[in-house]
Amino acid sequence: MARILILGAGLAGLGTALLLARDQHQVTVIERDPDGPPPDAGDAWDDWQRRGVNQFRLPHFMLPRWWHLMRTQLPEVGQALTAAGARELNLIGMLPVERRGALQPGDERFDTVTARRPVLEAVLSPAAEAAGVTIRRGVAVTGLTTDGSTRVTGVLTAGGTAISADLVVDCGGRRSALSSWLQAAGARAPYEERADCGFVYYSRHFAGELPAARTNLLHSYDSLSAITLPGDNGTWSVVLATASGDKALRGLREPARWHAAVARYPLVAPWADGEPISGVDVMAGIEDRHRRLVVDGSLVATGVVAVGDSWACTNPSIGRGASMAMIHAVLLRDLLRETDPADHEKLARRFDEASTRVVEPLYRATLWNDQHRLAEMAADAAGATYETGDPRWPMSKALFAASLADPGLARGYTSLTAFIATPDEVFAGPGVVDKVVALGMGAPRYPLPGATRAELLAAIG
Repeated sequence: MARILILGAGLAGLGTALLLARDQHQVTVIERDPDGPPPDAGDAWDDWQRRGVNQFRLPHFMLPRWWHLMRTQLPEVGQALTAAGARELNLIGMLPVERRGALQPGDERFDTVTARRPVLEAVLSPAAEAAGVTIRRGVAVTGLTTDGSTRVTGVLTAGGTAISADLVVDCGGRRSALSSWLQAAGARAPYEERADCGFVYYSRHFAGELPAARTNLLHSYDSLSAITLPGDNGTWSVVLATASGDKALRGLREPARWHAAVARYPLVAPWADGEPISGVDVMAGIEDRHRRLVVDGSLVATGVVAVGDSWACTNPSIGRGASMAMIHAVLLRDLLRETDPADHEKLARRFDEASTRVVEPLYRATLWNDQHRLAEMAADAAGATYETGDPRWPMSKALFAASLADPGLARGYTSLTAFIATPDEVFAGPGVVDKVVALGMGAPRYPLPGATRAELLAAIG
């Protein structure tokens, strides 16, 4: 079995480590933050600092796609999560019964288990160690070692120590320095595309009795989106997402104005009635980025791969990052079952091909949605109606509107938010297109009850 170094002890790094350790690889995780989780995962929110992860205390939600991979690939983690107070729920069960109808056979595909990020990591970390993973904390990686060519043979640390490996897996997330490390080692710059994702997030965590309100996770309104996310141990979070260029809404960083805004959305307002356990946290300046270690058909380097956000990261408001990372990690695990890391060129090329075939379409679909939503928000701010020549956007809007009136379409729409189906799969269902056109095409742009832009601006002063 191979000696594998994983850079980063976040969700992607720990999940990847667990998968590879179960296949008997010798796995070491290197993490720059010095402190590990407290013995009791329930204490992680208050007692654990992860300064290297700027979103550590920002809202997280684990989608059914992630939970399906967890319970099928790493069932011991699922059991530990529920024991630590992670919340079990069903996305269809969260909807009003008049919208979804009675629960049906097959609705279990919408099951998930979710928790706040510190609790998730506090469960995954000891699970990885129990599986034989070595986690070295407080070790900062400063570069890569090579065999004198572009084959990576390990990493260099801030203390000047070299750590060798048969394969280096970069799970360093959004802040990954892999590109600069490769160039410093003499390799060609990887292919990268990057841009500001265009959103800013104003979020707050609460504790108490979870609101009884039945609703979607993500609500789109004039000028902003609202996100209501159940968490672990009687906690939840509410996020208001706006366009980063919308200066008129920057007052949402102030708690009184944030609450005044939330109060104008009947489906969201009950979620702000708990005890606040955070201030209004602001997350901005987030990049959409995609990296490939193949440029013009040639490998940039071998002996190293990027997984999860190190490979591609997007707007986090629809919560796909953790699921994409697990999909990516399973691809790597499966590839290592049939490809020896010593065959480093074959491994690098096949992993790139699998990533491009399986994960990149998920990344592109997320970008597509974000770009249209941002353009729609810009039109809202200008007092205009967003129009596009891409017929898929009005059809996606119509699907949501139609899902408010048809239980079958409610399941189709929820399968998209659950990340368990693609739009093509949903619209290919018998009679779906006709029903969406009939029920959704004439609906208001924002069919959920909530403030107009003028009312929102008035509410926040």
